[in-house]
Amino acid sequence: MCIIDFMDRSDYQLTVGLEIHVELKTKTKMFCRCLNDPNEKRPNVNICPVCTAQPGSLPVINKEAVKQVLRVGVALGAKLADFTEFDRKNYFYPDIPKGYQISQYEYPLVTGGSLNGVAITRVHLEEDTAKSWHDDKTAKSFVDFNRSSLPLMELVTEAVIHDSKTAGDFAKELQLLLRYLEASEANMEQGQMRVEANISVSKDVTNLGVKVEVKNLNSFRSVEKAIEFEKNRQLEALEKGEEIIQETRGWDESKQETFSQRKKESSHDYRYFPDPDLPKLFIKQESDFNDLASTLPELPWQRRTRLATDFGLKSEDIEMYVTDQALGNYLELIASDLKGDKISIQLASNYLTSDLASQRKIKSDLVFPPVQNFGALIKMIMAKEVSSRAAKDILMIMLTKGGEPRVIAEAKNWLQVHDESAVAEIVEAVITEWPAVFSDFANGKTASLQFLIGQGMKKGQGSANPELLKKIFIDRIDSKK
Repeated sequence: MCIIDFMDRSDYQLTVGLEIHVELKTKTKMFCRCLNDPNEKRPNVNICPVCTAQPGSLPVINKEAVKQVLRVGVALGAKLADFTEFDRKNYFYPDIPKGYQISQYEYPLVTGGSLNGVAITRVHLEEDTAKSWHDDKTAKSFVDFNRSSLPLMELVTEAVIHDSKTAGDFAKELQLLLRYLEASEANMEQGQMRVEANISVSKDVTNLGVKVEVKNLNSFRSVEKAIEFEKNRQLEALEKGEEIIQETRGWDESKQETFSQRKKESSHDYRYFPDPDLPKLFIKQESDFNDLASTLPELPWQRRTRLATDFGLKSEDIEMYVTDQALGNYLELIASDLKGDKISIQLASNYLTSDLASQRKIKSDLVFPPVQNFGALIKMIMAKEVSSRAAKDILMIMLTKGGEPRVIAEAKNWLQVHDESAVAEIVEAVITEWPAVFSDFANGKTASLQFLIGQGMKKGQGSANPELLKKIFIDRIDSKK
């Protein structure tokens, strides 16, 4: 039996909008004085009557959390609210002790803006829920209220993403921005940044298909994989003539597929209304929120441009420095030690992004060499005092045992010999050992020269200047003509 597929998938377009929740890095929770400590392992330690919803307790707004969201808005080039208020979002889950979540609905703190070419709808502030889980072995369910009422920023994009990579790249850039602003560590594996994707497929981009929300995306790879899977699932359903229903689905990491969780709620299901226990906020009247632009650091995209303009670095190296702020900051110190010389900085970058970076993968707590020592090594290479091979070995010793590069080079006899007579002796020894290879070189086989130079470096234990070796090998041929 042959099944004919009459549906042309190329006629359909994927559309994705993202909702990203981020736990903010503040000293205390959103509406109480309990510690905001994501590393606390003991359950129900950082709790009080407010975040556990005891009768008679009243919430108080954490201004630092409000400020953090407004700073994000400034970085995004968005519009900051003049007036805002908090609302009650009503729903009943074991991890919501009040029976409602304090959030923002009609008046978010931030509207508009863009990041990585993706338009943003809004950014608002709410409280996080508690953490609940079920133990199958004991058939018991548990709730830990340490996370309850942590300040939670929610960013919602426009539905303008049409491929999974763009979605993943957006999430990565947002994580970078939050870390640069020190608003959040945004570690996805720790639940500090949680991505939800609203996914639909349709022929007409002006009339989108039924939206399906996918939750439990705790890595950038999962974001992209889930979008691809859900796109194909919806297309297969349409091919079979099935109807796509609006629902919330989870992501099963082990099976690499989405699964149905519940029917998707609409905003009216939550019965939003202004929280009567919290005051309205008039942003411009709060001195703490004035001139926020002056509080921003250099942002990731600004650093990319500067590293390219000032140092002329390769784009892949620049991305490493922007993503790894510790490595990027170290490069900046090295650049200062090298007096901003582009050629020297580019050479230093080669060693940082290859030799040093590879060692950091092996040892995450690797200590960088003192700036003046690393800078001294680069200056020695530039002055041709050590070969590139010797420089790698010196750097390895600096990373594992410490020490100054010149002292190491002298102890290992790695300082390059520029005495022509001494190098000539090495050349003679190589020719004596490898007469056939030298003959091939003399007869025009230029590839043999690199072998001869390598042997010369080996005999000189890396101390012979390779350029001088090359010159003397060539001179030996000329002298025989």
